[in-house]
Amino acid sequence: MSFRLPSIALVGRPNVGKSRLFNRLARRRLAIVHDQPGVTRDVQATEVDNHYTLLDTGGIGLVPEMSLKEIVSAAEEQVWFALEAADVIGFVVDVRDGLTPLDMQISQRLRASGRPLVLIVNKADTERLEDRISEFDTLGFERVVPVSAEHGRNESVLREVFEELVGPPPEESPDAPLERVKIAFAGKPNVGKSSLCNALLKEERLVVSEVPGTTRDSIALNLDYHTSDDQILPFQLVDTAGLRKRGSVDTSVEFFSSVRTRGVIERADIVFLVIDAIGGVTRFDKTIAGEVMEAGKCLGIIVNKWDLAVARWQEAPVSGFETIDDFRKEFARAAREQLFFTPESPVIFTSALTGYAIERILRTARRLRELSGRQLPTPRVNRLVERLMMERTPKIVKGARFKVYYAVQTGVRPFRFRLFCNRATKLDDSYRRYLQSAFIKEFGLDGCPLRFELRGKEVRYANKTKPRG
Repeated sequence: MSFRLPSIALVGRPNVGKSRLFNRLARRRLAIVHDQPGVTRDVQATEVDNHYTLLDTGGIGLVPEMSLKEIVSAAEEQVWFALEAADVIGFVVDVRDGLTPLDMQISQRLRASGRPLVLIVNKADTERLEDRISEFDTLGFERVVPVSAEHGRNESVLREVFEELVGPPPEESPDAPLERVKIAFAGKPNVGKSSLCNALLKEERLVVSEVPGTTRDSIALNLDYHTSDDQILPFQLVDTAGLRKRGSVDTSVEFFSSVRTRGVIERADIVFLVIDAIGGVTRFDKTIAGEVMEAGKCLGIIVNKWDLAVARWQEAPVSGFETIDDFRKEFARAAREQLFFTPESPVIFTSALTGYAIERILRTARRLRELSGRQLPTPRVNRLVERLMMERTPKIVKGARFKVYYAVQTGVRPFRFRLFCNRATKLDDSYRRYLQSAFIKEFGLDGCPLRFELRGKEVRYANKTKPRG
């Protein structure tokens, strides 16, 4: 399910007042306004009344002193972006200039798209100027709104048209009950997966009920955990074959063997990778973590049998570390380094035998579930992308440097972001990891995977259209 707000893009030839209109609708000065064409170089985005995202395509690709041919090409770039990124398009023209050949060219492409369109006749500062809008009737637009971005004339009318086209704003569900978080424990044999499950099941504050599973040899256990501060946290253990009799599991459950591997991951919301405090991260652990990332599930790391590590430390402290806490921090850092392709997953040190930090597992699962459903502010996402690309310029690949015009979140669990860029094939793996790591750090998304969908422009060759790159 996508939580993205609908988007409206303002499109038009240079110097028709798109940026001034953008500022007017945003109710604050965001875009730079100047009479010189091409001042707006990148895409501006802002959320309007928590109802829709407004995009100022401004002058994508425009630079001062362009030739007529270059201006036409830049206008086409705006249209391409609007058709790809927006749900509704506001086509801005200048009533003072009248209908131009470039206006007609842009309108043809917009009308062929099938997108909802609004013809916005700007600079209609007076009734006399407003009377001149009939000149644009030949474009055949059903919705025509004369406005003055400078003075706010007919601003309310344009807002009503936009709101009608995007539909009612999203409603917040009042006091909806907490959904059950489906948890799966994964790891190599004998790391204590079943023991961790049993430690949860033996808790006196845990109410357990069996729910039929989706495979013949597995069940799901509903767990209503009553915390020490009187909260009820509902969970479900997924694919826990062998846990049918509470407290009597003698063998580890092989979650990740052959065909069952993907099924277990797919049925879970949160996957905890259980590693041995004595053995550390193994090659098999990396394989499992890769499966979790491929499935787009949140990942937490549990270091089990920490009581054994503490006992060994008391007998013979590890050289180079003053305290066991110092050693624990280094263990967590090294584990994340071994699993570098995971999203800075939280590391929990536990003991299934003693019950140490068991509640922390459940609280982490609940936090990851809530975190993974967040809708991130579009303007902030784009400011981050702009800053990242300035701090670390992408390499030139096959004669072109990767550039992002605009980014928008398109989904959750996993986080999905659509990047509108110059060429989709120019993003190398190292730069992708750089962007992903920065997103996770900026928005505090530790443990939540995220994906980038690249939407590149197209280059036209004679009568054929081929993707760039």
